[in-house]
Amino acid sequence: MLKLVQFGAGAIGRSFIGQLFSRAGYEVVFIEIDSALVTALNERREYKVEIKDEFAETLVIKNVRAVDARDRDRVAQEIAEADCLGTAVGKNALANIIPHLAAGLALRFWRYGLRPVDCIICENILDGAAFIRSQLEKVLPGFELGRMIGLAETSIGKMVPIMPPDVLKSDPLLIYAEAYNTLICDKKGFLGEIPAVSGLDPKENMKAYVERKSFIHNLGHAMIAYLEFVERKGYDYTWQAVRDRDLRGRAEAAMEESGRALIKAYPDEFSEKNQDEHIQNLLKRFGNVHLGDTIFRVGRDVQRKLAYDDRLIGAMRFDLRHGIEPAVTAEGAAAACFFKQRDDQGKLFEGDEEFHRLVFPKGIDYILSRVCGLSGKDEIEQRIISQIKKHFGRFQDRF
Repeated sequence: MLKLVQFGAGAIGRSFIGQLFSRAGYEVVFIEIDSALVTALNERREYKVEIKDEFAETLVIKNVRAVDARDRDRVAQEIAEADCLGTAVGKNALANIIPHLAAGLALRFWRYGLRPVDCIICENILDGAAFIRSQLEKVLPGFELGRMIGLAETSIGKMVPIMPPDVLKSDPLLIYAEAYNTLICDKKGFLGEIPAVSGLDPKENMKAYVERKSFIHNLGHAMIAYLEFVERKGYDYTWQAVRDRDLRGRAEAAMEESGRALIKAYPDEFSEKNQDEHIQNLLKRFGNVHLGDTIFRVGRDVQRKLAYDDRLIGAMRFDLRHGIEPAVTAEGAAAACFFKQRDDQGKLFEGDEEFHRLVFPKGIDYILSRVCGLSGKDEIEQRIISQIKKHFGRFQDRF
């Protein structure tokens, strides 16, 4: 049996990557830091994914087990024998897997010589492959890494809601997800043959699809969450906000701003027709009442989402570079500064609590400089700052 070694047994690791490879006949070995998940996976050797969509379905994902990420020797053994690798640990934890990956690749080399393996990077970050390669080069100097490991970036479009605490208490492995099951991946990132796994969608120009994910999909979620909050609509779920004609219209307008810029940047990939189809499909998925996705989930972690290259400021910069005025996107960026949505336990996301306690009181200039990374060094940055400030002042009058 073929084997996938998957770093991260969280929402995407279990509901998406593990699910796809298991159903394609792979044994899936999760490398996970959460000891409770490791124990449960090893006891059951299976878990359930409940599809929350128009047509409900329960998938039983079999042939799975787990290794504690702190056991570097065992992790290295698994990597040495793997047919494919995957990551879904989150941007901030990606560096933590490098020592394990390096140890596994070294052991693999000493056992088998140049026996390449591909790693599918499921992190929704730009240049993830370059980051991993640069880090591996530091700890494996002299190794021919370009012949040892392929690094394939992806665009993760699957939506997975926060699991209700009472459900997790009864079954810590159960995961909810939408029906969407397409994993766009970088065709050029693979050293070997692309795995014969239903759902993999290799693309020649991966950068175009990573930017589309951030500047349309992620942007759309952000617009819905942040505008909902400043307009004080009182919605808890994304499906409620999408059914609000005003909120949907403004989110759609921002997504269209990025859509037009993407067409200019990648005319061989995108057209008015396929961009409009993509945006309408996303809005339909955002409106999935069965999924129960929340305003809290899609809006939380404001400081990350206001970063220089992320869905709001990054989209505005991208739009302006391609001659598109991001007037509606600027409104969402300003609204993000006020976002204080609480979860179903009445708590703010930890990073958002910190933002409103330590950052927001210092004013919009501080936010634009320290959080958004905007110094006004060029005309594009000056225009972004001016547009956001205009909306910020308007919203501030309401609070």
